[in-house]
Amino acid sequence: MSRLIVGEVTGFVLRWTGQQHGAFWITGDTVLYRGLRQVADRFTIGTMVLHLGAVRFHLTGPLRYTLTAADGAELCGLIGARTVLPVHYEGWSHFTEGRQGVESAFAAAPSPVRDSLRWLTPGTPTPLTV
Repeated sequence: MSRLIVGEVTGFVLRWTGQQHGAFWITGDTVLYRGLRQVADRFTIGTMVLHLGAVRFHLTGPLRYTLTAADGAELCGLIGARTVLPVHYEGWSHFTEGRQGVESAFAAAPSPVRDSLRWLTPGTPTPLTV
């Protein structure tokens, strides 16, 4: 529904020779819908950059513009990525769920989803094998 207001969302699946655990997926700012669920049917995802934040704007009411933490955890369960890097969930007033919301949703998820979550911390190297 938000597409009528903001237009198309751009996400990327990147594949290259030598990837060890599957493609690299950047979800883009989106909500959980059939097309996202179908990514698991089309690709083996090793690492995903998961845009969250549960963005809403007062002006547009209940319309959501990005995934909630719970929807993100559900999507990760469907995708089965080895590494999930949550981004775009704090730093702006229109994000309605921050890190604590993400941590709570993933803590309640099945262990493969919980274990896939990695936090990007500025100044700290995050080992990635894609």
